[in-house]
Amino acid sequence: MSEHLNTADLYDERGEELESISVQFQNFGGESHFSGPARTIRCFEDNALVKTVLATPGEGAVLVVDGQGSLRTALMGDLIAASAVANGWAGVIINGAVRDREALATLSLGIKALGSNPKKSAKTGVGEVDVEIVIDHVRIQPGVMVYSDPDGILVER
Repeated sequence: MSEHLNTADLYDERGEELESISVQFQNFGGESHFSGPARTIRCFEDNALVKTVLATPGEGAVLVVDGQGSLRTALMGDLIAASAVANGWAGVIINGAVRDREALATLSLGIKALGSNPKKSAKTGVGEVDVEIVIDHVRIQPGVMVYSDPDGILVER
């Protein structure tokens, strides 16, 4: 992304129109600044839906995955992330773990997650797509704008 959005300035401009997620996500992708309309997934230690959704046209959206904070298995690795790049996604935010962190850092994709774990997740497809999710008391509805940079994550109310 050429223009670097600054979440601090955006919050100063828009204030209470935005909510801030205070969880300290780590940056894993090659793009540190990203934004777009939210798509959402709720799942637990199963990345089949993540793989399926990121294989569809992203059109600049940000996939926000509520993996319920589990660090026991990775919900995305380099192959799924490369698929997201190929399909035009702006970024992926995972309330959970990723893997292949060195490869993820080379991709032109914004990626935030809680941490990493080399263990693969289940692939049964259990979960929900495009539902309201809540991370750190912040409600994320499909379609709301999400803004992310090294300072943090802002979500439109």
